[in-house]
Amino acid sequence: MKKKITIKINSTYKYLQIWNGIFSLTNKELEVLSVLIDVQEVSKEKNIGCIDNKKAAALQLKIKDPNTLNNYIKKFKDKGVLRLKENNYSLNPFLNPKTDSVEINLVR
Repeated sequence: MKKKITIKINSTYKYLQIWNGIFSLTNKELEVLSVLIDVQEVSKEKNIGCIDNKKAAALQLKIKDPNTLNNYIKKFKDKGVLRLKENNYSLNPFLNPKTDSVEINLVR
């Protein structure tokens, strides 16, 4: 028996929630990561952890010191959500928050 489920995606946060079983992020980590991804999308900056992205994300998250986000970025790297290469943090290629739906096939 095969069943197909399609989940419509209307926000980065919701997209991350779908895949969170793999990464085990807390609700606050999901919130911070979704804001960082949305900020990076607007800035077009290659490094998701650059100071400009952290400043913009901290402002949205009402965090006074953008350097506080360094703790989250380290957690994201440790959990495999972010990859570090040549001093640039990028989103795990498995994640593509630009998609508008996710299709799950259940096979028994």
